[in-house]
Amino acid sequence: MPPRKTSATGQAVSQVVDEIKQLIVSGDLLPGQQIRQEQMAAALGVSRLPVREALRQLAADGLVVHEQHVGFAVARLSRAEFDQVYLMRRLLETEVIRSLPLPAAEQLDQIAALAEEVERAAAEVDLPRMRTLNSRFHFAIFALSELNLVVGEIRRIWTWALPYHAVYLHDEAGRARILAEHRAMVAALGAGDVDRLVELMDTHRAGSAAQMSLMLAPGMAR
Repeated sequence: MPPRKTSATGQAVSQVVDEIKQLIVSGDLLPGQQIRQEQMAAALGVSRLPVREALRQLAADGLVVHEQHVGFAVARLSRAEFDQVYLMRRLLETEVIRSLPLPAAEQLDQIAALAEEVERAAAEVDLPRMRTLNSRFHFAIFALSELNLVVGEIRRIWTWALPYHAVYLHDEAGRARILAEHRAMVAALGAGDVDRLVELMDTHRAGSAAQMSLMLAPGMAR
């Protein structure tokens, strides 16, 4: 009986982690916004225990923060921290891209299919789904590299900026730019042109950073 209870509790915590992440991705929870455990438990139909444990996990990942006598809140980056996140992304992602082998036809087809799924989500203006698929698209490319530890670190760094990712998807022109760049990335990957892929990723990343930096106005900064 005890192991079954532990398993059930773990599943509940995992579900709550996913639900809170989705609220952050969708923009329903914004950087700096407090997360009330009682309200979150009621909204998700669970007790406070899995909510508290989920928030602790998210704090360990850097997605939320905890302040004594205040509680949990969505993590908020300062301008300097935001710039460092994108500096680390540029350095590590460039190394991973330069290490990529020429993908097999099946691998390229899978990545191209993800790009098409991102386009369908964009056409339906399903922004949370687009955000999730966008991440899968990029990490499907990174996963071709043997630098698995570096890719793991990139994933962790992406998490820090996750609360800001929703903003750039609300811009129609920004969505169109993202989709065009994805198509160009697939073409460069298929041609084995890593220099072109690095160039495209730099442009892609810079465009997203410029959009997300709008959320770092003085009123939003720490």
